[in-house]
Amino acid sequence: MLGRGAAVGGALTLGPLLGGEAVAAADAGLAAPALGKGPKTGYEAIGVRPLINGRGTYTVLSGSLMLPQVRDAIDRASRKYVQLDELADAIGKRLAELTKAEFGMVSSGASAALGHASAACVAGGNPDLHVRLPDLTGFKKTEAIIPKHSRNVYEAAVSATGLKIVEVDTRAELKAALGPQTALVYVFAMPRVDKHELNTETIAELAHAAGVPVLVDAAAEILTIPNVHLARGADLVAYSGGKCLRGPQSAGLLLGRKDLVKAAWMHSAPHHGWARGFKVGKEEAMGMLAAVEMWVQRDHKAEYATWTSWLRDIARRVSVVRGLTTKIVQPEGLSNRTPSLTILWNAEKLGVKGQTIVDALWNGEPRIAINAAGGSDPAQSGVSITPYMLERGDAKTIATELVKLLRDPPPAPEPPKPPTVNASGTWALDIRFTASRSTAHELKLTQDGAKITGTHTGEFVSRPVTGTVSGDEVTVRSHYGEEHGDALDFAFKGRLKGNGISGELDMGEYLKASWSATRKS
Repeated sequence: MLGRGAAVGGALTLGPLLGGEAVAAADAGLAAPALGKGPKTGYEAIGVRPLINGRGTYTVLSGSLMLPQVRDAIDRASRKYVQLDELADAIGKRLAELTKAEFGMVSSGASAALGHASAACVAGGNPDLHVRLPDLTGFKKTEAIIPKHSRNVYEAAVSATGLKIVEVDTRAELKAALGPQTALVYVFAMPRVDKHELNTETIAELAHAAGVPVLVDAAAEILTIPNVHLARGADLVAYSGGKCLRGPQSAGLLLGRKDLVKAAWMHSAPHHGWARGFKVGKEEAMGMLAAVEMWVQRDHKAEYATWTSWLRDIARRVSVVRGLTTKIVQPEGLSNRTPSLTILWNAEKLGVKGQTIVDALWNGEPRIAINAAGGSDPAQSGVSITPYMLERGDAKTIATELVKLLRDPPPAPEPPKPPTVNASGTWALDIRFTASRSTAHELKLTQDGAKITGTHTGEFVSRPVTGTVSGDEVTVRSHYGEEHGDALDFAFKGRLKGNGISGELDMGEYLKASWSATRKS
């Protein structure tokens, strides 16, 4: 991982990969190209506000910033033609040398790597099977096993190949589920997996006894060499290219067993079939290779020390505000390995909650993204800052803006009003999505004072709801958790009049819609 400005230890060259010329230091700036005329250029020219990223490598915040060496490799790759199968083979061999894995492949992101790996485990490079994916009618391999601890939204890349997901939670359940129909076992890398009965070593032992490969999703992790997941028995491991590695955001890595990685390439673009849309260009491929080349040269201890020093600087600067407590938290395990700074205070005494500060920074100038935080004491509120996507000078900027807001807090949200309506009952919903309309959703609500409880039933699933009533405004939230392999968050807000409600629906990552509801008699 690399926060902008961390030391890499001297001038570096990547030889033939980057044309043999000396490359800029890792903290060199990137001048945005002018887009249009006038004082605004780059993103600003089209009305998009750049931001200071104190949250981390979130895809929705565009991941990380590419290293200068990566940008240089992309530029050079864009100037000549190559045959993509030959390029994939050469990159695969070089990735094997760099990572000590048997073979490697560049994909269009970690999710695509999971999909191609799953296809390799199902069809094994057989084009007769490949062209039928995701219809597995008549296939021998039709199931993917996922331990309960690994269910998450990213497993959609596995089921997209047509595989049925089989959930297990114990060693006995895994052993019973394994069979000739099992294509693979998928593991989501995180600290809790190592402490579980079904850790990677145990899974690999049982899976290999049944002739089944193990695929690890390590998208947000650092790239360990030799690879810790392969050493624990995994056959394949997928990484994001645009997170810790600071390669192209639209690229990823698949490492592991040579036969399966080569089959995964055959099941990817430029070849036809279900995965044609997951195309990785020569530019991203060479940029991703450059990121791995740099990964093995970077001084990771110096980078970590730099991030920690930035957090200490923020803590020192905000200490001028009385009543704050600060703590630098060091991570556990391998995932997203970066320190973070938690700043807490008594919300009532200071007159502001952490989320209000987070919102003000997001809407301010400069635009700053950090997280809200809380403490063991319910009266405590605060913020959390992750440093490894920061650039030089960002720590001072964040501290300065925090001090301003904490000394002169923005107005608190308007307190709720006593309810003037009753939302109890069964409500038939009419939701107008971006390009469709649904009347299949239903809310069953019970109101007790200003509080609401109940259920939200959609097209396929039901989930519990909580909510509040302020005056005639009704707010209802439902959540369908990742333990099911999906994550759906709906926040209905509208005004109730008689037996009708209408307003806006916030669906989180799926943006917004409008809705209305009619109370059933």
